[in-house]
Amino acid sequence: MFSHLRQFFSHDIGIDLGTANTLVYVRGKGVVINEPSVVAVNTKTGQVVAVGKKAKEMLGRTPQHITAIRPLVDGVISNFEVAEEMLAYLINKAQAGSPRMLGPRVVVGVPSGITNVEIRAVRDAAKNAGAREVHVVEEPMAAAIGCRLPIHEPRGVMVIDIGGGTTDIAIIALSGVVRAQNVRIAGEHFNTALISFVRDEFKILIGEKTAEELKHAICTLEENPEPVEATLRGRDLVTGLPREVVLTDRDVREALLPQIDTLFEAIGEILEITPPEILSDVMQEGVYVTGGGSLIPGMTALMERMMRVPVYMAEDPLTSVVRGTGIILEDFERFREVVLDHDDDTVIPRS
Repeated sequence: MFSHLRQFFSHDIGIDLGTANTLVYVRGKGVVINEPSVVAVNTKTGQVVAVGKKAKEMLGRTPQHITAIRPLVDGVISNFEVAEEMLAYLINKAQAGSPRMLGPRVVVGVPSGITNVEIRAVRDAAKNAGAREVHVVEEPMAAAIGCRLPIHEPRGVMVIDIGGGTTDIAIIALSGVVRAQNVRIAGEHFNTALISFVRDEFKILIGEKTAEELKHAICTLEENPEPVEATLRGRDLVTGLPREVVLTDRDVREALLPQIDTLFEAIGEILEITPPEILSDVMQEGVYVTGGGSLIPGMTALMERMMRVPVYMAEDPLTSVVRGTGIILEDFERFREVVLDHDDDTVIPRS
C-alpha cells in the first residue's frame, strides 16, 4: 500500500551522471532524457541560459558574456553550483506533466573509487536539486545490472565501461566489487589526442566539436584495405588563416593508439591482481564492454586479442548504466546491498 502511495506522490529517478552526457530514467517510463552535460551561463547576470543540447550547440560559439560550462570533469563534479542547476533542470524535465507532492527518490551512478568528498558533492547537488532521498551506485556495478549479468552469484563477471571522462574497469561477484580501477582515459581524452595530433602533424588548430565529429566519421582500430578519408577544417597556426586538410583512418589510429595502450595496461593490471578462481570465471564467461567508447569499430576485437578471453559488447552500450539504475529502482530491496547507503559515506579502498 505504502509503495503505491509513494508512486502517486513522487517519481523514482535513476541518473547516469556522465562527463559527456547525462541520462535520466523514470520508473515506469524508462529512459526519458539523454542530454549533453553542458550548461550555458550568462556571466553578467549569473543566470543559466541553456542546458543540455542547446548549451552544447553554443560551445565555441558564445559571445563574451555567455560561457558554456561542463560541470563534470573526469566523471566527478568540478563546478557544484552549475551541476546543481543542471540536475534541477533534468529532474524537473523528467517530472514534467506529472506533478508530485514529494521530491523523487534518486539513484545516481558515479565512477568507481571516487572520494567521500566527491560522493558528498553528488548527494548534496541532487538533494538541492529537489531529490528527497539519494542513493549512489558505482557505474560498473550499475552497468553490470543493466546488462542483466548475474552479479548476485558466487562467480566473477568483468565489466569495462568506457565513458566520456573515465573508463571504469571492475570485476564483480556476490553483489560486490572485487577489484576495480578508474582510468582517466575515455572519449574526451581521445578528442584531446586528436586535437594534439592534428596540431603537431598538420599545424592546424581544431576545436573539440570538430575532433568529436572526426572521431565518429573515420575512427576505427582495424586496418582497412581501402583508406577512409575525411576533410578537416581549422586555423593554420603559421598564417592564422583558415585551411583544410584530408585525414585518413590511419592518422586517427596513430593519434589514439597511445591512449588505447595505456587503457590496455590498466586492464592488464586489474587482471594481475584478480584472484585465480575469479579469473577462471572471467575466462569462461567473458568480458562485457559498455559505454560510448565501446562503439569505436575494432575496440572489442582488439581487446579480445589482447586479453585472450571472449569480449562482448553490451546491448545498447550507451544506456547500460542508466538502465542499471532503473532496475535498482524497480526492485530496490533486492539491490539495496549494491548501493552506497545514503547515510553511510564509507568507501572501502580498493587494493
